[in-house]
Amino acid sequence: MTLRCRLLLALCMVAAVASSVAAQPPADPTPAANTEANAAAVQDDDPDRDPNASQPDFYVATLNTNLRLPKRKWNFRLTHRFTTPLGQGDFGDLAGRLFGLDGGALVGLDLKYGLLPGLDVGVYRTSFDRTIQFQGRYNAIKDGNGPLGLSVVANVDGTDNFTDEYSPGVAIVLSRELGDRGAIYLQPSLVGNTNLINDIDDDHTAMVGIGARLRLGRNSYVFAEGSPRISGFTPGDDMVSFGFEQRYGGHVFQLNVSNGVGTTLAQVARGGTGSDNWYLGFNLARKFF
Repeated sequence: MTLRCRLLLALCMVAAVASSVAAQPPADPTPAANTEANAAAVQDDDPDRDPNASQPDFYVATLNTNLRLPKRKWNFRLTHRFTTPLGQGDFGDLAGRLFGLDGGALVGLDLKYGLLPGLDVGVYRTSFDRTIQFQGRYNAIKDGNGPLGLSVVANVDGTDNFTDEYSPGVAIVLSRELGDRGAIYLQPSLVGNTNLINDIDDDHTAMVGIGARLRLGRNSYVFAEGSPRISGFTPGDDMVSFGFEQRYGGHVFQLNVSNGVGTTLAQVARGGTGSDNWYLGFNLARKFF
């Protein structure tokens, strides 16, 4: 056989081998890769991560909502309450103080974490009496799975950085979504050690929070809430808040007006500062999912 024939035969054999290799199907991914891909797909399909047009935030102003925090995800909230009443002086005085922005403010920082589907825990610290609140919330019935959504909330406040005057509380949150146009809320609650001034028997407060949120446009809302107290320690006026909020992606900005500056459950149970004193404030929330 000549050299030329040998070369042609070798080329044919190489081409045949290459064609056979190319025709073989690709190898399956490793079991570990399959497991990771399936876990990622399940996480991406978590319905708790879907935007909720009716409930854009985990609070109204101070009342809890039944919006679920996805497992292993975070939510951060900043609360700000200016301490100069809007009704102090005439309109010129109010405008000169930039509607209370020139005065002092009470600032709070809130961080929530989703432990399990429907179960989240959080810690909130406000400069009002340097109070720290620990909270746990379990959503037993998700909105849409029944006529009402239902959550159970348990928390405890501690003043002076959780070293003095502890006030435990428990609440039930009932909600009804209005299609995609908003939601209404009912929050019966019982809070202990609400009287921090005198050592008396009526050292608790029972109240029924009522709230509503209405979507005006694609991402714009108006809201109102009140917390009527029905028994126990009930000084001053019941807390009332109303305002406007705007959602943009994972952010929710809320501008509110309240007749008090309390933001924890125990502070709301102690009431507002009076029907003639209204305060400007805002909440800024950011979802990390």
